[in-house]
Amino acid sequence: MAEDGAIETAVKALNANGFSTIVVENGNAAKAKALELIPKGAEVFTATSATADAIGLTKEINESGSYDSVRNKMHKLDRNTQKKEMAMLAGAPTWVVGSVHALTEDGKALIASASGSQLPAYSYGAQHVLWIVGAQKIVKNTEEGMRRIYEYTLPLESERAKKAYGVPGSFVCKLLTMNKEIVPERITVIIVKEVLGF
Repeated sequence: MAEDGAIETAVKALNANGFSTIVVENGNAAKAKALELIPKGAEVFTATSATADAIGLTKEINESGSYDSVRNKMHKLDRNTQKKEMAMLAGAPTWVVGSVHALTEDGKALIASASGSQLPAYSYGAQHVLWIVGAQKIVKNTEEGMRRIYEYTLPLESERAKKAYGVPGSFVCKLLTMNKEIVPERITVIIVKEVLGF
């Protein structure tokens, strides 16, 4: 878990780089804040996220009936014949909710992905991006963040993928580094003072 000083340093840098950053004490507070930010009835794509799953946010968005779930729309499509339609839905939703794999103390966000399905929405397509991030993901710099991705996150994601999809494991096929956001208030980062996700 990052110490308070590291969290404060990261928050200042993230805010300076155009990311609206909020710090909460626990997962329950993170879920409450997220649901306060996302309007009822909004179109929301839930990117695959162990962090959002852990606090019950994914289930709330996709199963409560209170939101226009992109994930539910995608499940109704045929992956073999309607891949373009699925990509368009995931690529430019009104809201995307997920997490990142590292936040640096100089205000950058690092996201690794096997499929890359969340990256278009994070980087450009979504009007609003909401990341829920356990404070253990705060690192000193990009080099440390990359080491975290390969040495810590990837083995855990591989185990999750084996159980969830029946595949041999996962891979870091695509990497996104968000240095700055130029659209005011487009990206909100909720940092949680708990170990959540990986």
